[in-house]
Amino acid sequence: MSNAYTTNVYNNYLDRFGVSNNEAVLRCNEIFNTIFYGKAEEKFYHVDGDFGYMEDTGNHDARTEGMSYGMMMCVQMDKKDEFDRLWKWARTHMYLTEGRNQGYFAWSCQTNGEKNSMGAAPDGEEFFAMALIFAGNRWGNSDGILNYHKEAADLLHTMISKGYDGSEGRAMFDKDNHYIRFIAEVDFSDPSYHLPHFYELYAEYAYPEDREFFKEAAKASREYLQLACHKDSGMNAEYADYDGGPHRADYEIFGGRHDWYYSDAYRTIMNIALDSIWFGKEPWMAEVAQKLLRIMTENKDDFAHIYEVDGTKLPDPALHPVAMIASNAVAGILAENSDGDYWIKKFLETPLRDGDRRYYDNCLYFFAYLILSGNYRIIK
Repeated sequence: MSNAYTTNVYNNYLDRFGVSNNEAVLRCNEIFNTIFYGKAEEKFYHVDGDFGYMEDTGNHDARTEGMSYGMMMCVQMDKKDEFDRLWKWARTHMYLTEGRNQGYFAWSCQTNGEKNSMGAAPDGEEFFAMALIFAGNRWGNSDGILNYHKEAADLLHTMISKGYDGSEGRAMFDKDNHYIRFIAEVDFSDPSYHLPHFYELYAEYAYPEDREFFKEAAKASREYLQLACHKDSGMNAEYADYDGGPHRADYEIFGGRHDWYYSDAYRTIMNIALDSIWFGKEPWMAEVAQKLLRIMTENKDDFAHIYEVDGTKLPDPALHPVAMIASNAVAGILAENSDGDYWIKKFLETPLRDGDRRYYDNCLYFFAYLILSGNYRIIK
């Protein structure tokens, strides 16, 4: 099937909704400037001397998720200064130089750089690696930590080799099934961490001895996502076992339930859609999106709730309703039906979120706009 990797063609799916390519680029810049340089109540990027960090405004910390997201935003928008500030902050304050997680990044730090945890969350490492590869391609490599390709290759090697090579700690990927773990210490996953479109590219830029692993990981993740997305609803749990089913355990350890369709889970359909754009759409991708959007559209007047993975709507409100709209809109390019059209239109009518919870919603909002407008691209 046609894919942007081979054709270098990226469709503006918003064109038929009245948004031209030029207008889309202007809107991308507007969103970037709001997140990075907007009013105090709008932005969540902060300059810290020669460094910069992305604040999780709901938790008032800096997370590898947000830092790596910010770097991906910057490299997509050709913003080298902001990219380097974020990378310097992450590499200086978050990078772990000792202990079981040496070579990874502390998933949460205070905004002054003090580590809140010595643990690592693999979604941050995944986006760090991809953003660094794109940075090296876009701007070239320099010295030290600005040798982007070397930093990415080192990180990728650690993610698949730690523990297996006799070193302390555990790898973020399970070497037997090639699945990304929720955290290195456990043997279950988070479907929204599965990024086969990234793994395809890791296989080109990783150290030669690591490339075959990532080729296999791309294949395995596409198979896993089909298991993780419920056969009737298309929804997936935040945390899932290796058979794809919701992980119904560890509630006390990880702060409550994560076996339902909630915050993390919204990213999964966006990842599937981006994979379809970069490396080709497969029939199962459309089927998942159609099932998901059918339920969302049936509940369109009151959709912003937590859902069981079978599609049962619970009374509990969603924490990130704008993120839900954004992910539903991206699902629309896979579904290619009236449900998809409804959510793309709703997304275009939805402003960026304000208030304390704006960080996660507006990250997904920006990624959704980049995808929908054809501006989330493989940088070679």
